[in-house]
Amino acid sequence: MSTTTSHTPESEEHPETTATRPARLIQNEATTEIPVHLLFRDDPDPVAVPLRPAVVARRQGTGEQPRLRRPAPARRIAVPQLDPELTERPGRALPGAAGVLAGVGGLTGCLATCWWAGVLPPLAAQALHLPAYAGAGLGPAQWAAYAGAGALGLAGFGGLARGTTGRAWVLGLFGRYRGTVRRTGLLWVNPLLRRRRVDVRLRHWRSETMPAADSSGVALRVVVLVVWRVRDTARAALGIEDHESYLRECVEAALARVPVDMPGGARGAGAAEAAGEALTRLVASEAAPVGVEVFSVRPVRMEYAPEVAAAMNRRRIAALDAAQRATMLTSVVDSVEDTVTRLTMRGLVELDDYERKVLVRDLTVAFCAGREPSS
Repeated sequence: MSTTTSHTPESEEHPETTATRPARLIQNEATTEIPVHLLFRDDPDPVAVPLRPAVVARRQGTGEQPRLRRPAPARRIAVPQLDPELTERPGRALPGAAGVLAGVGGLTGCLATCWWAGVLPPLAAQALHLPAYAGAGLGPAQWAAYAGAGALGLAGFGGLARGTTGRAWVLGLFGRYRGTVRRTGLLWVNPLLRRRRVDVRLRHWRSETMPAADSSGVALRVVVLVVWRVRDTARAALGIEDHESYLRECVEAALARVPVDMPGGARGAGAAEAAGEALTRLVASEAAPVGVEVFSVRPVRMEYAPEVAAAMNRRRIAALDAAQRATMLTSVVDSVEDTVTRLTMRGLVELDDYERKVLVRDLTVAFCAGREPSS
């Protein structure tokens, strides 16, 4: 007797499993088994990593883990720096009396050597009340005395300098900075030092016409007034070739970056003041490393560039005319409204809607005709 074994399909044994299992939304999805002990960890919740909205929107619902990108490091602009040792410091100088005494001593020594050598003219000896002396002649001792007295006289008179208020002497020896002398009066400075005079007074510079632009990008021609002075003479005289030319270039560069609006423009009366403050900050920050202190940079004259002057003048006149017409129309409407209201409230006239409209129209025409400027 044969025994038949029947195999029941899995779908027939668990029909509810097949019916409730959702279909795969993604064809290539895969499942991963998670260990049970990881589901019951006591660690605090991990800190969520903030993602950019664009990254989240691109990767949301795709099953792909977002990749975080490190921000690119900011590029540092190399700012040129001068020699840190090149800073103004006081230079050595003696009172002028010391130089005068040294010069007089050297001259006296030369005359005494001439009398000693017997080469002094008799008239000069009588004028100096020197006794008659035949002289020992010009020997090595006399030549040495001549050299010493001459060197003393040249050093004394050659080192005299006159210091004035508002000017300084920048001293250098063989290309090396040796200090700055700001003292006034008669001074004695080492004659071997090279002296370079620098003006340290408060100065103002009215520039030539420079190109600029307003907030709308319209080309302008601007004249600025710069108030400045030399603060560090060492940096201004030795750290740069020409500090005045450098200041001029700084002003031109600042005008290229800061918009300057015409007076009475759309930005108001404070636009010129704001532009002046911005120009002052920019120029002062760029001129400070070379020893120049800038107090103010103010536009004193502005005009449109020749290529746009005619068009901008027409536009400006049209804007003024429109503003004047709007002001006049507002005044006329207020006058008509006040007149009609007074007539109605005092009971002088009784008007219906049509008569009120006619009266308002006639009064408006009359007031506008009376306010038009005579040609």
